[in-house]
Amino acid sequence: MTTSENHLKTPAAPAKNGSKRKRALMILALVVVVAGIAWALWYLLVARWHEDTDDAYVQGNVVAVTPQTAGTVVSIGADDGMKVVAGQVLVQLDQNDARVAYEQASANLANTVRQVRGLYSAVDANRADIAARRVAVEKARADVARRAGLVATGAVSSEELAHAREELAAAEAALAGAGENLSRNRALVDATTLTNQPQVAAAAAQFREAYLNLQRTRIVAPVTGHVAKRTVQLGQRVQPGVSLMTVVPLDQVWVEANFKETQLAKMRIGQAVELHSDLYGKDVRYDGHLESLGLGTGSAFALLPPQNASGNWIKIVQRVPVRIAVDAKELRDHPLRLGLSMHADVGIRDQNGPLLAAAPPAKALFVTDAYARQLAEADARIAQIVRANLGRG
Repeated sequence: MTTSENHLKTPAAPAKNGSKRKRALMILALVVVVAGIAWALWYLLVARWHEDTDDAYVQGNVVAVTPQTAGTVVSIGADDGMKVVAGQVLVQLDQNDARVAYEQASANLANTVRQVRGLYSAVDANRADIAARRVAVEKARADVARRAGLVATGAVSSEELAHAREELAAAEAALAGAGENLSRNRALVDATTLTNQPQVAAAAAQFREAYLNLQRTRIVAPVTGHVAKRTVQLGQRVQPGVSLMTVVPLDQVWVEANFKETQLAKMRIGQAVELHSDLYGKDVRYDGHLESLGLGTGSAFALLPPQNASGNWIKIVQRVPVRIAVDAKELRDHPLRLGLSMHADVGIRDQNGPLLAAAPPAKALFVTDAYARQLAEADARIAQIVRANLGRG
């Protein structure tokens, strides 16, 4: 090949480089188009049906353990982090004063039962007394009638007739007095049994009060949970209503997610929510559902609500708290603590749920029977004391 021929072929190199550049641009454009289509499909099929936020935290009931009577702390049954069950004694107060009052009320109830038994017996005795006095009146009346017929014949003196009439008047007065006694005693026991007779009922009420005061020296856990914060100390003199410790039932926690107001348009009660905790990471998933949508922004319920009428106003997107219920089984498997950060992803495809709750709850949401047992035990003790003082029939 000659030198002139080589010189004629050199312009082909720039043409080859331009072809490669064009091919690269076409590939890049194709990637961009495919990525755009993929993003559009992802948005249309998935993303537009979800709203998520990292501004979500675990909330729950914080149950304060408070005394119902004053006293001095003599023992403490649980400390921070320990599990307690409903009805378990957490704090014991000194019982001496309450026990003395209880014994006085017990003796008073027993004495009242015996006195009321006497009232019922008095009614029966009054009836028998009235019957006897009626016989006496009839006899005295017959004596007066017999002597009145004999006065004219001189067989009976007028003085003897006067004595007979006095005896009749005395017998009638005694009968009237016995009737008044019967009426007075019957008024105390009519239409009653011994257990519901007013004096016994009043003594039983005093006994219940004394018994409850004695039982309330044993401060029990209202719910099952874990002790979160103990402040009470041995020897401390406590007053009713002062918080001694708090119990957190970790099976009753929920998530409060703060969504932007622009995210709430398609949210409805009952929509499914996927939750992840920073504590466990993405490997642990919680399933929940929207339980309620907040009725105001956080600033609306602040102690000092913002005043936007000053003229210096900048629009800020507000956030509204949304309450999310969490599956109970998942909470048992992976317990959550109050205040933990959560990530909430709400599926908003289902639009059938309401925006606000349409009906009130059918039953109480949270209940405890830790204190009801005390009154039942008091009633059992009252029945026992009444039976012991009824005597032998």
